[in-house]
Amino acid sequence: MNYHYVDEGNGEPLLMLHGNPTWSFYYRRLIAAFSPSHRAIVPDHLGCGLSDKPTSRQYDFRLESRVEDVEFLVDQLDIKEKITLVLHDWGGMIGLAYAVKYPDRIGRIILTNTAGFFPPGKKKIPLRLRMIRNLAWLATPAVLGFNLFSFSALWMAPKKRLPKLVRNGLTAPYHRPRHRLATLKFVQDIPLFPGDPGYAIVENVSKKLNLFAAVPVLILWGMHDFVFDPDYLAEWKRHWPHAQIHAFDDAGHYLLEDVPEKVIPLIRDFLKRHPL
Repeated sequence: MNYHYVDEGNGEPLLMLHGNPTWSFYYRRLIAAFSPSHRAIVPDHLGCGLSDKPTSRQYDFRLESRVEDVEFLVDQLDIKEKITLVLHDWGGMIGLAYAVKYPDRIGRIILTNTAGFFPPGKKKIPLRLRMIRNLAWLATPAVLGFNLFSFSALWMAPKKRLPKLVRNGLTAPYHRPRHRLATLKFVQDIPLFPGDPGYAIVENVSKKLNLFAAVPVLILWGMHDFVFDPDYLAEWKRHWPHAQIHAFDDAGHYLLEDVPEKVIPLIRDFLKRHPL
């Protein structure tokens, strides 16, 4: 299967991992801003973006496989330098699961509205996600047939109204029902209970976050997020009290769409203040 990725620029590698239902397009501003000085590496997870859209018989769409895909890409690119992870949404768990396997490869971590642990304080995931995760008879026609997940994210994820060209860009890879399978499988694969595929991975990541107590961490958080709300940010503060944190009341889940003009200078300053 073809695993698409952007690889632009030279220098310290910035590995940017997207979530659901976005793709490498979501990082376009960071690629443009940092590829002149860094090596911006941005894969599209299988089933997303410009990567192949396998069937469930060809690919299992599980968290473990997602981590293996990233591991394969890093090895194929023969990256020897310390990696700076830039993580959003499901890309956070994928990237951190990779990081705890190879902590010596990680030089810096930048997080935007994501998790590296189970929902904090016995918190439930939002009802709409529970319905997609647990009710296949409803979720399959809604997500595959009507592209509900990708389209609804355009209005629920950003705090500000997205321009039409951006909306079209974010949803472009999911214009056919068979191309939307990954957006469904990502939700169905959310590990919440022992025995769920991926549960042991999340449990392992949450227990090993202390491996990065001395690693520079930047957390950029949109406060109007319908999934990764302030409770998740508080949990990050508990795990990583050394992190530099900036919360934005004028941003939602799609932080890089809402306030890129604020985020990019903060990332640039963070990279300069923590040379590898």
